[in-house]
Amino acid sequence: MTDNMMPELTLTPDTDAAAAVAVPELTLTPDDTATAAAVEVPSLTLTPEAPEVPKEEEKKIEPVEMDESLLTEEERVAGDAFSKKIDIRDTNQVLQYGAAAQKSVASFSENALNNVRSKDMGEIGEDLSRLVVELKGFGEEDEKKGLFGLFKKAGNKLETMKAQYSKVEANVEKISQSLEQHQITLLKDVAMFDQMYELNLKYYKELTMYILAGKKRLAEVRSTELEALRKKAEQTGLAEDAQAYNDLVNLCNRFEKKLHDLELTRMVSVQMGPQTRLLQNNDTQMIEKIQSSLVNTIPLWKSQMVLALGMEHSRQATAAQSAVTETTNELLKKNADMLKMGTIATAKEAERSIVDIETLQHTNEQLVSTLDEVVNIQREGAQKRKEAEVELGRIEGELKQKLMELRS
Repeated sequence: MTDNMMPELTLTPDTDAAAAVAVPELTLTPDDTATAAAVEVPSLTLTPEAPEVPKEEEKKIEPVEMDESLLTEEERVAGDAFSKKIDIRDTNQVLQYGAAAQKSVASFSENALNNVRSKDMGEIGEDLSRLVVELKGFGEEDEKKGLFGLFKKAGNKLETMKAQYSKVEANVEKISQSLEQHQITLLKDVAMFDQMYELNLKYYKELTMYILAGKKRLAEVRSTELEALRKKAEQTGLAEDAQAYNDLVNLCNRFEKKLHDLELTRMVSVQMGPQTRLLQNNDTQMIEKIQSSLVNTIPLWKSQMVLALGMEHSRQATAAQSAVTETTNELLKKNADMLKMGTIATAKEAERSIVDIETLQHTNEQLVSTLDEVVNIQREGAQKRKEAEVELGRIEGELKQKLMELRS
């Protein structure tokens, strides 16, 4: 920041002037007090023609007059003393009048333009966008798997979450470092814009003093020297007196054009003030955005990740406990069923005789059947033997008969 000192005016462009910042005059009673318009009761009509809407009166912009009220008392005194040193007849002095302040404003504008050109705000936007993508992208892979994710093993899911978190965290750290570098650069730019704004105030005050001093000197020359030459030329009627009058008129016009150039340069300086503040405000907003991301968004995301991992641990522990409980219940049920079946089988076996009645019945039936078969076989054998004896007697008789026939 520069000290608030009165600018030192010079007729040579090489002299540097110190900056002076005029204190604005505050007031609680502004001249242009806006009066509230009375609210009229709308009139109803059955005709479709709409009432004419009164045209708003255009606000008249009062032009700003540049006078010595813009200067402090000390600056007025210095300006009066400086105006007396101005020699309008000195062509070189007129050409160089205020040139130092003009060059300073031109250099200031060039520096501001270079600063805007060299600053790539797109990189900051890209870093912030990548940060949002990284934070939003975490966990989307599992969500996209749908029902398949429900059948993943708990251990694999936790390991996947940890691996994904590590990857995202590494990318976020890189982005954070980049944002921190941008923030440092922007902080330097904000401080530089403060300096540029103060320099612009200095150039603005210098140009104002140059213009007011020049106008005052020009008015004095026109009211005194030029008027005297005019009267002299009218009185004498000599050509050289008329030429001297015309020469001074031309010199006054040239100096007036020079003052007009200074007024244009001063307007550039006037415009550079709010432009500088706009650039500074943009940088400040971007710094706040980066700061919010660094101290709020990223730590909050990490906290949420800790909670997510903790909840996953808890979910896994609950799932494991549930699995143990289910397994225990199933084992108890299975053992109870097996115990029931074994006990019933043992009881039945214990109550069972060595030989079942069914077995005895079957054995008896088989024995009776066997005896019946034996009896039947014996009967058949006796019958067959009787039949055989009869057949043998017949055969024997037949044989004897044949033998008898042979003897006869």
